[in-house]
Parts: sequence; structure tokens; C-alpha cells
Amino acid sequence: MSTASTQLPEGRYGRSADERADRKLKAIGTVLGVALLALVGWFGFHYVVGNKISAEVITFKAASDSAVEVHLEVRKDADAHGYCTLRSQNADGAEVGRADFRFDQDSSRIDKVVTLRTTALGSTAELLGCHAD
Repeated sequence: MSTASTQLPEGRYGRSADERADRKLKAIGTVLGVALLALVGWFGFHYVVGNKISAEVITFKAASDSAVEVHLEVRKDADAHGYCTLRSQNADGAEVGRADFRFDQDSSRIDKVVTLRTTALGSTAELLGCHAD
């Protein structure tokens, strides 16, 4: 047997076309992947830069049947003014209190305990979001 008989003729069985298609699909996949990554990065950047006020609930406790004390840590630009919205729910999940708390101090970090008035005993305190004016 000669070596020529063991090799397949070039261009037969569609192999070269499959290789070209594979390269083309890999290139298209790479371009689309990079575009998707860039889009996600752009949205993430604008979300972080666009939020001039952010906060987190450090602790909370039911002060009474009609109030929940919430310890908030607020981070913002020193010249930013705005508010954060808090809500409380009872053990059944029904909302028993919601309020906005303003943060207009000229400081970039504020630790503050606020009192959220409720219509019944609140078992949670949830930060719904913060918004700059």
C-alpha cells in the first residue's frame, strides 16, 4: 500500500468547508462575546457612577408595636443630597411601615439610627433604595 492511497483526496467529504465554517463561527462568537461583555461593563459602570447615594442596614430592632429602629450607614458624595426609603413588614409579610429619610449633611459617610413608624409590630427592616435630588 502506498501512502497516497491512505490519505483522502483534498476537498473531499467537505472537510475544508467545515474548517472554514468553524473558524468563521469562532470569530463571530468571539466578537459577540466581547460585545456582550462591553455592554454589561458599560451598564455596570453607569449604575455605579449614577448612584450618588447608597446605604445599607447595619441592624434593626422593634422598639415597640409601633416603631422599628434602624441603624443605617449612608455613603454619598459630600455635596449630594437625597433620601433613602425603608420599609418594615410583620411576621406574615404584610407591610406595616414605609418612610423616606433625608440625608442632606455635607459628609460622605453618615451613621444614623432612624425610627420607622409602623402600624403593627414590625419584624423586618428593608432598605428599598436611595435617590439623589
